[in-house]
Amino acid sequence: MCNDVIMITADTQDRVSGWFAGRLPADWQTAPADVTIDREEITVLLTISDVELTGAEGGEPSEVALAEARAGRAKAFREDTREQRMEIAREAQHRFEAKVSWGVNVGARTELWTHVAAPVMTRLRQPQRLVLDTLVDAGVARSRADAVAWCVRLVGQHEDDWLSELRGAMDQVADVRSRGPEA
Repeated sequence: MCNDVIMITADTQDRVSGWFAGRLPADWQTAPADVTIDREEITVLLTISDVELTGAEGGEPSEVALAEARAGRAKAFREDTREQRMEIAREAQHRFEAKVSWGVNVGARTELWTHVAAPVMTRLRQPQRLVLDTLVDAGVARSRADAVAWCVRLVGQHEDDWLSELRGAMDQVADVRSRGPEA
């Protein structure tokens, strides 16, 4: 078994994002698609038009009504575009050798459909396992695996600037490697 490390560079991101920009129907989106890639998956997040809703007596709609209207808009978009999205996904999967997942932004609502949940194996010492067990025992997570996912989400939320800087540095390393001598 080998552990290949596949680096997602800015060039890779540009290729994939560019392809989707040219392939996606313009009437599907009110802003350019947000394309995120990793080793297993390409996620295409489209921004579609928000709902126009008025509340009782022409006033502001309630948060509940707005949330339900946005959920309905997302569901309708998913159903109406299913066949064409599947065709685009097949083309992209063949071209980039990665699964394609879809989602939409409707106003303040984001929905992702059929996205990959890839297993990640790790070895942890007792102090790290105790952290996970505490999260499970407190009901924050259902299992150690859920606790690890919770920790990763938390780091991602609070360290976004640092992670962005790290990704930029990795792009620079990849650029320097590509200009080096052939092996």
